[in-house]
Amino acid sequence: MSRLKHLLRLNYGDALAADKREEGEIPVFGSNGPVGTHSVANTSAPTILVGRKGSFGKVVWSDLPGFCIDTAYYVDERSCAGDLRFSFYALQSLGLDTTSRDTGVPGLSREDAHDRRLAIPSREEQTAIARFLDRETSRIDGLIEKKGRFIELLKEKRAALITHAVTKGIDAGVPMKDSGVDWIGQVPTHWKTPRIATLFREAFRPADPSLPVLSVSIHNGVTDGELSDDERDRKVSLSEDRTKYQGVEPGDLVYNMMRAWQGAFGAVSVKGLVSPAYVVARPINQFRTKFIEHLLHTKSASEEIRRFSKGIADFRMRLYWEHFRALRVALPPLDEQDRILAEIHRETGRIDGLIAKTDRSIELLKEKRSALITAAVTGKIDVRTAT
Repeated sequence: MSRLKHLLRLNYGDALAADKREEGEIPVFGSNGPVGTHSVANTSAPTILVGRKGSFGKVVWSDLPGFCIDTAYYVDERSCAGDLRFSFYALQSLGLDTTSRDTGVPGLSREDAHDRRLAIPSREEQTAIARFLDRETSRIDGLIEKKGRFIELLKEKRAALITHAVTKGIDAGVPMKDSGVDWIGQVPTHWKTPRIATLFREAFRPADPSLPVLSVSIHNGVTDGELSDDERDRKVSLSEDRTKYQGVEPGDLVYNMMRAWQGAFGAVSVKGLVSPAYVVARPINQFRTKFIEHLLHTKSASEEIRRFSKGIADFRMRLYWEHFRALRVALPPLDEQDRILAEIHRETGRIDGLIAKTDRSIELLKEKRSALITAAVTGKIDVRTAT
């Protein structure tokens, strides 16, 4: 047993502002991995990168020389007394991401890291352990990658299912017609293509401070309750004065003007409050707002909404009500809307279940990978007999 400093030394990266980077092919590494390129390197190859600030304790391997900036540490052959690949795995087993002394931005103290104790075998056995872990973690990583691709395919299937349902319907063989709306294309002959202005009016309701503050997500629409501090995006904070918000009612359509082109629309299901920066539209006809939400989340709708939005750059794009109200949508009869929504709910529920199950299996594989690394570098596994 010895301290980490007897195996390796964590070297500080160098300051390099984004606007000071020169054009080149040398990867720049920060606390969370690659963050760009530069023309010169300050590490040799291969290199271990360890997060120092922010994503502290994260361990990354690079087969290429790179430029380590001052939010990370680096270890290369010049600062490692043992097998570098073994050191890469040993660092992952120390839980360097679990403690921080800094009161502001979380950080990893080099002195604390160097003082961590670990078992250091002979150089020969370090190499054997590293080879064993390279082989076994590669197998696990391959499974994780396959499962990740499966999840992406499921998400694509989910999106395609919704798009087809809200633009073509769910009745096979139904006669079709040209909708006259480029982004929608053909629709069943009995569907209508009304403008938003004929379905909604912009609403300005006073706030009831006793109601929950709801959020709008580009993925999940409007929440049905107030998010906890852990669930809420850290960049969003609640105002203590709830009278500054605006009221919403079930059936309203809410959207974030700045993120509408990304799909930040949602149908409201409960009485609540939303940000004064959001646009609230109340229905003036009988239809299902949830159907409109699904339609506005399609890829083709996002492209059309982007065309209606105003701004000189993506982060400045805004969808104002006077432009949104001119948008045309596809709308079937009310009973068919209900059937389509029920089908979407049933099928997406099945797909979401598969995604959740696959996500869980990925987490179990990552736990297995982590446990395997810890067991190997601490001598719990005899790599001389492992198959």
